[in-house]
Amino acid sequence: AGRAVHARAVKAGLLASAYLCNNLLSYYAAAGGGLREARRLFDEVPAAQRNVFTWNSLLSTYAKSGRLADARAVFAEMPERDAVSWTVMVVGLNRARRFGEAVEAFLDMVGDGLAPTQFTLTNVLSSCAAAEAGGAGRRVHSFVVKLGLGGCVPVANSVLNMYGKCGDAETARAVFEQMPARSVSSWNAMVSLDARLGRMDLALSLFESMPDRTIVSWNAVITGYNQNGFDAKALWFFSRMLRDSSSMVPDEFTITSVLSACANLRMVSIGKQVHAYILRSGMPCVGQVTNALISMYAKSGSVENARGVMDQAVVADLNVISFTALLEGYVKLGDMKRAREIFDIMSNRDVVAWTAMIVGYEQNGYNDEAMELFRSMIRSGPDPNSYTLAAVLSVCASLACLNYGKQIHCKAIRSLQEQSSSVSNAIVTMYARSGSLPLARRVFDRVRWRKETVTWTSMIVALAQHGLGGDAVGLFEEMLRVGVKPDRITYVGVLSACTHAGFVDQGRMYYQQMQDKHGIVPEMSHYACMVDLLARSGLLPEAQEFIRQMPVEPDAIAWGALLSACRVHKDADLAELAAEKLLSIDPGNSGAYSALCNVYAACGRWGDAAKAWKRRKDGGVRKETGFSWTHVRGRVHVFGADDTLHPQREAVYRMAAKMWQDIKKAGFVPDLQSVLHDVDDELKEEMLSRHSEKLAIAFGLLATPEGTTLRVMKNLRVCNDCHTAIKFISKVADREIILRDATRFHHFRDGLCSCKDYW
Repeated sequence: AGRAVHARAVKAGLLASAYLCNNLLSYYAAAGGGLREARRLFDEVPAAQRNVFTWNSLLSTYAKSGRLADARAVFAEMPERDAVSWTVMVVGLNRARRFGEAVEAFLDMVGDGLAPTQFTLTNVLSSCAAAEAGGAGRRVHSFVVKLGLGGCVPVANSVLNMYGKCGDAETARAVFEQMPARSVSSWNAMVSLDARLGRMDLALSLFESMPDRTIVSWNAVITGYNQNGFDAKALWFFSRMLRDSSSMVPDEFTITSVLSACANLRMVSIGKQVHAYILRSGMPCVGQVTNALISMYAKSGSVENARGVMDQAVVADLNVISFTALLEGYVKLGDMKRAREIFDIMSNRDVVAWTAMIVGYEQNGYNDEAMELFRSMIRSGPDPNSYTLAAVLSVCASLACLNYGKQIHCKAIRSLQEQSSSVSNAIVTMYARSGSLPLARRVFDRVRWRKETVTWTSMIVALAQHGLGGDAVGLFEEMLRVGVKPDRITYVGVLSACTHAGFVDQGRMYYQQMQDKHGIVPEMSHYACMVDLLARSGLLPEAQEFIRQMPVEPDAIAWGALLSACRVHKDADLAELAAEKLLSIDPGNSGAYSALCNVYAACGRWGDAAKAWKRRKDGGVRKETGFSWTHVRGRVHVFGADDTLHPQREAVYRMAAKMWQDIKKAGFVPDLQSVLHDVDDELKEEMLSRHSEKLAIAFGLLATPEGTTLRVMKNLRVCNDCHTAIKFISKVADREIILRDATRFHHFRDGLCSCKDYW
């Protein structure tokens, strides 16, 4: 229609009128289009007839269309500029989110001696707020005061909002209290500010004092409660809004905050009611509402409902947060296949999404997949953050990948993330669980000054697992001296150290100190440590009495600790009781049958051992397969007992046989009682010589240079025969051998073990 009027004017020959040309230019500027027509019209106006209004109209056309380069060119060409010219530039830059340039333009305007208008001030204050430029904002505020515009509500609201966004709550409150007149926006700004700063009492007090309220007012309080961790109050306030204000209709911001509160509280039933309200009210289920619904269902454990919402949504409306929430929902269910499907369809994966997937693999035991995904992230994804590195270091610890763990450590140093608590603690644990205690201690010594409980606990647990009970106890005492407060996990570590070192009296003392001095109520892990401490030391009656007096029902770990000690001290009767109790809790525990058979074998009761083994088979309980692995030249080599799958099996068996003969010549006597099968002694010896850890060591001797430390990991507890044999191998082969079994580390050197045969 505007172009039609323009055409009519051309046909009638009316464009000689500067007044009509200016009005047409003003139309194009207001309409926000017709750039070519506006420019042609401007060029047709004789230079002598162009006034500042003509120039401002063209300038405004470019600025409103986002053509700021063209606007700057016109602005520079203008023979004369007024307050409107500068205001057009300030407004255009502010709308284009070029906040710093908008502030500079305002200051240049004032420098030219032109007085800013209300519209100029509200826009430049908006730029200061968005850029959180408090210093520039104060200068603008001074102009507001000088111009006497402090009583102008829109300007005062802009000042108030600026101070609020810049975090200057006290000045914002002073501005609010000095306002002679306040609008609803004034009140909303103060309520939002107090809520954002976590001052919910002040926010609520202001809210209750408001003469009028809008949905923005209610949203400020509901969102404030939600973002400050008061989710139940957020839901109560939403209920109050629906009950007390029938005319108040929730908008997408209300619904988003309410669904977030439901997600945090895992209240899927209320979340479903909100979902039903969305459908009944006809509210468009798009954008942030859709994402909030997906997150609510996923975090509340209703993953299929979350997937249903996602399948019905427009993909362009979904953000990485909702995808990640659904991914984490599948991870919690252990459904890594579906989690990976979600990850793969995400178009814009951020570091949180990558980390969630890696952590999911790690938590569910898919260590190889976690490592491969991390490599892919390094190649083509975002830079890993501290949580990513901590997760990957945990994978390295589980696999005992020392060389790869060192590479991650280097990356943490280069990215300045080594000082992160989660990363430094993960590095300590990685080195410790990979068998390199000196490197773990070196990292700990660099970060111990932080006096963080988890850091000290990591090192205490590491020392305990490596058989250095005295060092672990010493570090615990130092921890107390420097004022680091131990927690329940610290006490599990120090009690475990006492257990493996045989410090019975100290263990009793720490168990009591934990309760009396630090107010820590014993948990099952502490009870199990005490049972293990007493039983290992031969105090079986006391251990049994301790179990009887426990205020909670003993779990499988407590009975398992007692059962293991019965083998060492050859108490078959107590072993039968412990095994019976353990199997009543965990009928599928094959380790209980193995431990009971070991006790019978140690006592020479082969018939009872056979019966126990038959009972296991009749019950359909499968024996957990033992296997060992070692890392050589960046590859993992896995061995089972009597392994036939390794590509170098013939050479490995030849080395194992030679090793067996060499240690027998050195005085090694095979422990035939470690074989639970009723076969002749020669076959027992052959079976013992082919245990998985012996094959892994034989391969290590073949594949590594002389003098190289061998690191072997085993998924089960090392047997007596292997423990004794490896001591001899370390002396005969002149190698340090570090073995990590299911419970601890054994450092073998010169025919001795760090556990001092007490494990």
